[in-house]
Amino acid sequence: MYERIKGFRDFYPGEMRARRVVIDELEAAARRYGFREIGTPTLEPTEMYVDKSGEEIVDELYSFTDRGGRDVAMTPELTPTVARMVVAKQQELSKPIKWFSTRPFWRYEQVQQGRFREFYQTNVDVFGSAEPEADAEILAYCADALSGLGLTAEDFEFRVSHRDILGGLLESFDADVETREAIRAVDKREKVKRTEYHALLTEAGLSREQAEEFDALLDTDDLDELVEFAGTERVERAVANLENVLEAVEDLGAREFCSVSLETARGLDYYTGVVFECFDSTGEVSRSVFGGGRYDDLIEGFGGQPTPAVGVALGHATLSELCRRAGVWPDESLETDYYVLRVGDTRPVAARIARELRERGNVVETDLSGRSFGAQMNYADSIDAETVVIVGERDLANDEITVKGMASGEQTAVPVDAFPGEFERPTYDDFE
Repeated sequence: MYERIKGFRDFYPGEMRARRVVIDELEAAARRYGFREIGTPTLEPTEMYVDKSGEEIVDELYSFTDRGGRDVAMTPELTPTVARMVVAKQQELSKPIKWFSTRPFWRYEQVQQGRFREFYQTNVDVFGSAEPEADAEILAYCADALSGLGLTAEDFEFRVSHRDILGGLLESFDADVETREAIRAVDKREKVKRTEYHALLTEAGLSREQAEEFDALLDTDDLDELVEFAGTERVERAVANLENVLEAVEDLGAREFCSVSLETARGLDYYTGVVFECFDSTGEVSRSVFGGGRYDDLIEGFGGQPTPAVGVALGHATLSELCRRAGVWPDESLETDYYVLRVGDTRPVAARIARELRERGNVVETDLSGRSFGAQMNYADSIDAETVVIVGERDLANDEITVKGMASGEQTAVPVDAFPGEFERPTYDDFE
């Protein structure tokens, strides 16, 4: 017997039904904001990820040389792909470009809670607008999508920051600081011990005293204090931009979900402005549910014209953990509206009834295995059929069929030409 590969998952019908409800809501919310669906390939050139993230990324990829001698990788994320797509048709596309997609990705990394080697995301991006309204729309979309799943402000929060606030604060210290490494350290602030965190900051170039002073600044609620401390236009502009984004979010009705959190740094280097992460408000889901932010330099880095961009990637695994914790994970029970039961040589009539019921949008099953009456009734019960339509030779001799309500157990004879009649979803009660 074969075993499933580590880090990959099977979804049986019940769980897949619930996942489909979630995916449909995420995508429906995106469409309401005018985002258009795109489709993207499974394979991309390995070089594309090396150029973006360095040679070390290869150890995390499912990569190989194909029969044409090309080094390719199964896509570990979407952002480089959509950047490539924007560059390819940049002059033809109307701005802003608003795209979304739902698909799997692959990354060879340590399997842990909420993290798999094959994982699914819904990505939503805006290209071509540097205005605060674009950042705000991404945050508002996320709030609407999660609210549509039944989550409330008591269930989740968006922790919002700005990369230039952190970078500007680090620049203000009299030290030769590796800003990239220091920001990566901030991203680990709540994930490692305090001594290890401070050690990462000192390795990045801060003295012990400077590291403690910088760390204390991250806890302030007064953004003006940061502007005063840094005394630079960079921090002043970043604070103003963050405040403008939050004002726009308030106009869009999603401010209650947002809090300023300077320790939210997003470890990926390509972020350039406002960044955010979604967290479980209760802390029971201990890691970030998903995150996003602004990445204004990526399109140019892929050979395109300078193009501002902002987006989010909603990871389905961690989102499902949040929904389960909050008690809003969709019902995994499977529903069947009708089971059309055949007794004897009645297939033409049974097929006609099943076909007409399906044309009206109902879920209909019928016998595919030549089973007995009792076996068919047991199967109808096992799939939770609401109504069983019995098409038997004896009934048809009287131009009748039998309609049985499975919950009540009651049944009645119905003229065969009267079923399903004008009803969209006829039941026992319509003919009793």
